[in-house]
Amino acid sequence: TQPQERKRKREKKERSRPSLDVVIHPTQRRKKERMSDIDSLEAESASLDGYFSDAPLDPKPKYPELKETFETAVIITNLPKVPESKVEKLTKVVTKLVSRIGALATSEGFSGVHLPFSAETKSTLGFALIEYESGEVAKKAVEVLSDYAFDKNHALQVTPYAHGIGLKDVEEGEFKEPEPAPFVERPDTSSWLRDGSQREQLVTRFGKETVVAWYDGKHEPATDYDGSRESKAGVPWCDYYVQWSPRGSYLATMVPSKGVILWGGKDYEKLGRFPAPGVEFVLFSPQENYLLTSNNSRTDPNAIKVFSVSTCKLLRAFPLFPKDFLPDNKPDQERQAIPPPPFHWSHDDKYLARMGKDLISIFETPTMKLLDKRSLSAEGIHEFQFCPTKNIIAYWAPEHGNAPAHVDLIQLPNRKKLRQKNLFNVTKCSMVWQNDGDYLGVKVTRHTKSRKTLYNNLELFRLNEPGIPVEMLDIKDAVMAFAWEPSGSRFAMVHAENPSSTKVDVTFYDMLKTPEPPKNKKKMSSYNPNEKIAELNKLETLQGRQCNCIFWSPAGSHIILASLGESASGTLDFYDCDNKTLVQKEHYRAMQVLWSPSGRSVATIVSQPIGGGYFKFAMDNGYTLWSFQGKQIHQASFETFYQLQWRPREKLLSKEERAKIVKNLKKYEKQFDKADRERARARYIEETKGKRALRTAYRERLAALHEFRRGQKEARMDFLGGYDSEDESNYVYHEVTLETILSTKEDVVY
Repeated sequence: TQPQERKRKREKKERSRPSLDVVIHPTQRRKKERMSDIDSLEAESASLDGYFSDAPLDPKPKYPELKETFETAVIITNLPKVPESKVEKLTKVVTKLVSRIGALATSEGFSGVHLPFSAETKSTLGFALIEYESGEVAKKAVEVLSDYAFDKNHALQVTPYAHGIGLKDVEEGEFKEPEPAPFVERPDTSSWLRDGSQREQLVTRFGKETVVAWYDGKHEPATDYDGSRESKAGVPWCDYYVQWSPRGSYLATMVPSKGVILWGGKDYEKLGRFPAPGVEFVLFSPQENYLLTSNNSRTDPNAIKVFSVSTCKLLRAFPLFPKDFLPDNKPDQERQAIPPPPFHWSHDDKYLARMGKDLISIFETPTMKLLDKRSLSAEGIHEFQFCPTKNIIAYWAPEHGNAPAHVDLIQLPNRKKLRQKNLFNVTKCSMVWQNDGDYLGVKVTRHTKSRKTLYNNLELFRLNEPGIPVEMLDIKDAVMAFAWEPSGSRFAMVHAENPSSTKVDVTFYDMLKTPEPPKNKKKMSSYNPNEKIAELNKLETLQGRQCNCIFWSPAGSHIILASLGESASGTLDFYDCDNKTLVQKEHYRAMQVLWSPSGRSVATIVSQPIGGGYFKFAMDNGYTLWSFQGKQIHQASFETFYQLQWRPREKLLSKEERAKIVKNLKKYEKQFDKADRERARARYIEETKGKRALRTAYRERLAALHEFRRGQKEARMDFLGGYDSEDESNYVYHEVTLETILSTKEDVVY
């Protein structure tokens, strides 16, 4: 329509008209904009009138604490370089790893971990920046994560951030190798073995004292070191128990407030310190490369710690109990009564193992990672032990479902099952290895179908024979004790019809048998009386003995049959298995019997726990030292006596070399006797040194007085008018004989 047409023309004309902004000068435009802003601010101020306070405005913002150092940050290098698609995954793995050390310093937009990314290479740069909440945690991360095997191709290196930023000023080509620290020779930890008198050492803990002493087997112990240096400095020498290393190189003293301190060398210098607050137990590895500590805390996730002895670095920490070890369906009182499963070392320090629920966790050293990244399956396992000389694990498991009880021998690292022995109607088993690993004895407690009657038998494994044959020894009596001769083929056991009997029998067996000489004279030429065959044979039985424990000498042949415990008699039977001689002694209330490493001496001990409290047998506290033949050498009593330990001595000779020395021992008797006489003479001279000094001083004084008197002779003669009292010619001698009857005896002779 016409009105609509006119409206469209008018709108079109308006659109074609030039804009006001186009024609206005820029300066005028900016002025107009400012005026518009002022008007809007005035309007806004008027609307907010009444909301503002009349108090003067003095803002004091709360800024975060300024960190002037970088002690909480570390740099982790030698990480894998990954593309952008894998950055998030790598960040999660690194965060999980570093957060195990301690809490990370997180904030908005920062998780505590930063992995720099290169846009040019489109990958990470191979390092990460980590920030912790405290500097102590950062230091711990440097110690723990250094040389950590992130994967097969990457071993991490950790550097404090403060040290890293100091390298930014180092230009290429100007690096100067730092001067090495001056060499400090470590103390000789084997110096004690070169003692001229071939003495042994022992350490005792009594009262607040810890004393290391020499002992020659004939006289009372002589103090070697008693911690006097630490006492003067006000530093604790030992506050708890002590522990020698397996070869005797180190002495570990426990200070629960700090940890474990390692001492060694001629002057017992401090060789290392291992932080383990609340430590109650220490276990060295057989080759002295590692140290395990435990504080026995059920709530501490790091209750058990494993350290490297050479570097004092913490390798790994474990809780007191493995995961899922404690049953959930039992009350707390029963759960508290369950002891933690112990760790065991292999003989060559390659493996550290602990029993879990239906498995054995085996960790490789020094990484402390699971062998082959998985545990060894062992359904229903109750106990396991390492062979003393081979990487073989022996464990037993009770009956489970339709499966019988069994004893298994597993070889490491291939996990090959060398032998399995099935057992039926089993109540309990206990395993005992011979020291050389040639034999394994398993004492099996069985029950009848009614479970009312118990009986025993021994399963004897021969590990050096092909196929590892097993011999079974049936015993009608209850077996209270079982022990192998340390380096021989014999074993002894204590048995009686009733386990509570005071009179028991002790029977000796030999795993080897000397064959009888052939009756045919023609075969006598091939007969060798020293050659033995693998056959179990009974040697002898000692009847009616009072004992509940047996202790073989480390040198073999000699054994002590002891009656130990609070209610026991303390009887000690020293028995020579070769010469069939027995000497009976007694140490009332004895609790321990400890042979010296050489087998020359033995100690019997009455001790009390360090835990404190009243000990009802405090009057009997102390120890007694005996010869291997049962002769008492020394006895010491203390009001509080806690511990005695012999210093271990490594055996350097083989079986053949020891046998050769024993065979030719008579050749060396004269040399030994002469050396004994020289030591006795030197000891006598040392003991009488004070008396001889007094005697010499007396004689010198007497000679001086005689000389003084001789110098006064002329003056004395002048005073007496020329009379010399020392001239015998001035005296007249008369000889008079007097007889005195001392006694009279009369005999009547018929």
